[in-house]
Amino acid sequence: MPTAEEAGDHPAGRPAYYAARPGGWRDWWTLLHPPYTAWHLSYSVIGAALAPRAATSRLIATVLAFFLAVGLAAHALDELRGRPLRTRIPSPVLVAVVAVGLAGALALGVVGVYRVGWPLIPFMVAGPVLVIAYNAELFGGAMHTDFGFAAAWGAFPVLTAYVAQTGSLAVAPVLAAAGAFALSAAQRRLSMPARNIRRRAVRVEGSITFGDGRTVPITADGLLRPLELALRATSWAIVLLAAALAVARLG
Repeated sequence: MPTAEEAGDHPAGRPAYYAARPGGWRDWWTLLHPPYTAWHLSYSVIGAALAPRAATSRLIATVLAFFLAVGLAAHALDELRGRPLRTRIPSPVLVAVVAVGLAGALALGVVGVYRVGWPLIPFMVAGPVLVIAYNAELFGGAMHTDFGFAAAWGAFPVLTAYVAQTGSLAVAPVLAAAGAFALSAAQRRLSMPARNIRRRAVRVEGSITFGDGRTVPITADGLLRPLELALRATSWAIVLLAAALAVARLG
């Protein structure tokens, strides 16, 4: 009797559609969550591009700070909590990545405050707090919600990047932050069921019966495919939109 996985009723074993085979450098690729990291770094590009005058050096510093804080520290902290990505990276190394990532982001924030002024201080302080509160699920997981995700990884990068350019806020970045919030909320609503199927489901069974009498079996792949195709397409769309805005503003 074949197992559910052999019968095709279970995900292929990967904890995410972009996850590589465990081991070596491939674990670092998986840890970075490449599509999602690029997606959220794009929000900082969009925020900077909305400024009346965008400085390339400030844009690069902002993107690098978010890469250190989100791409490295946040994802390493998340992996320390139960190994959801099933990497073989030693825990002490992950702890070091968290420390280096947050320290690097803070250092760039200090430089930013020196160049931009005091309006950047609340954002510099809030960044590490959001990373730790969300990914370590502090305060009883109060931040680890759809709202917390959308605010921290969607709206926050847009507003921070704009302030890093101008030292102030305006209507345009606030509207863009609201859009990023909505997109990030949609991302989480798509990714959570996909993640549950890949990482927690042990069996998927059932069928759909249509009015014409056709019966279609419910499979893990059938449930995952529309969710992950939508996530792939949206991640590319946000990255390309951010690239277009950066070229238009800086080109």
